[in-house]
Amino acid sequence: MCRLFGFRSVIPSQVHSSLIHAENALGVQSERHPDGWGVAYYVDGAPHLTKSASTALTDQLFRRVSGVVASETVLAHVRKATQGDLSILNAHPFQYGKWVFAHNGDIPEFGEVRATLLEEVAPRLRRFVLGDTDSEVVFFMFLTSLSQYGPLGGNYGIEEVIVALRDTVQRVRELCDTPERGHRSLLTLMVTNGATMAATRGGKELFWSSYKTRCSERDSCPSLSPECEAPSGSGFVNHLILSSEPLGGENVWHELEEDGVIGVDWRMRLTRRGLFGGPGLVVV
Repeated sequence: MCRLFGFRSVIPSQVHSSLIHAENALGVQSERHPDGWGVAYYVDGAPHLTKSASTALTDQLFRRVSGVVASETVLAHVRKATQGDLSILNAHPFQYGKWVFAHNGDIPEFGEVRATLLEEVAPRLRRFVLGDTDSEVVFFMFLTSLSQYGPLGGNYGIEEVIVALRDTVQRVRELCDTPERGHRSLLTLMVTNGATMAATRGGKELFWSSYKTRCSERDSCPSLSPECEAPSGSGFVNHLILSSEPLGGENVWHELEEDGVIGVDWRMRLTRRGLFGGPGLVVV
């Protein structure tokens, strides 16, 4: 399966270590996930997306992009193909307007249900599905659900994004899962518009970190706060990192529970809870 990486911070930060040099860096993981890569980062609120059908570990473009990226919001992905050909159209992340999305998982026998899932996509969005992966269709199902709250170019809070993720996962499972045959869709998803970022675990592992044991830049960082080096007591964090595997270094990692969802809004208020119910849980 694929590997995901997401980063959201109050200040522009380099993610070169997470993508290249960390023990479980995304580039290293691509040795076992060689079917394409993509990195999206935001500048002045606009996403910049670079993708390739090559293996990230051996792709000089991946190293160049990883070396220059310094942003408040980054979403990256390395692919091990389960659905769709090896092409740049099928490489993640996928983008529409400000929204960027990546998926780790698989919809069993997707070819048989693709047309049914496309019917769930708003007609005005359907023509933007350019590849042949299950992931891209799921993305546009999410956008269709989200659009009930207003224009997709508008501002969204974490609650609207979580509900749209919940409705998308629920609908995919209703249409595609056949428990009697042992078929369950694997839907670990990550999405951002540059300000709000959220992810949910659905069958494939996901880990998160919002503080470090000790920040190596504590003597020079103008945004250093107690939340940088300990669990938040206010409900707000200075950064959130999401990864398919814990990365080496100073960050303290937690495993997201199955069918759990986690995210931050534009104010960096952290929310974690069950995707299908339960009150919002602010990590303290």
